[in-house]
Amino acid sequence: TEVTYLGAVWGTMAALRRMQPRDRGTIVQVGSALAYRSIPLQAAYCGAKSALRGFTESLRTELLHDGSNVRLTMVDLPAHNTPQFRWSRAKMPREPQPVPPIFQPELAAEAIVYVASNPRRELVVGWPALKAIYGEKVAPGLLDRYLARNGYEAQQTDEPLDGERPGNLFEPVEGDFSAHGPFDDQAKPRSLLFELDRRLAALFSRNGKD
Repeated sequence: TEVTYLGAVWGTMAALRRMQPRDRGTIVQVGSALAYRSIPLQAAYCGAKSALRGFTESLRTELLHDGSNVRLTMVDLPAHNTPQFRWSRAKMPREPQPVPPIFQPELAAEAIVYVASNPRRELVVGWPALKAIYGEKVAPGLLDRYLARNGYEAQQTDEPLDGERPGNLFEPVEGDFSAHGPFDDQAKPRSLLFELDRRLAALFSRNGKD
């Protein structure tokens, strides 16, 4: 929470100190579908992302009230293949993994750069994120039971948990880690939903200029 939520809050405040006097700029918040639909074993993370969503929506209304031209947008991401699954504290019987389908981290970077240049209120990246958000709106009770039955297994590999694995809860993990985690063979490099979203936005933008 101190990083996922408060880190974003303090970062936003620092950006606003520069942007508000100039009355321009775009702040991109890294959100998650889990801000809308929480899952088992990630209560702290889901709570932090929900808090960030609430903070962002509140701040957006304040900027609109003040007539500010500073834009505030949120990117809701699906599961990504990052190194955190090899260094985060784990107490499950097997090694942790992101909930499939998994995407490569370059997709997240591409989406963030895109909304920084093409700001909008919110961008949902990937069909899994969209499905989780709207599934919660349509059938939350059904999702409760589905996740209770499948949510634990979906977050674990078949490998037994390494009792000597490093953990970064209290101190940084030594080593030079790349952006990719250990799931390159499963991770998707692209999102068809994101590609469609960009193409439609470009089409409507061109039509609006004609």
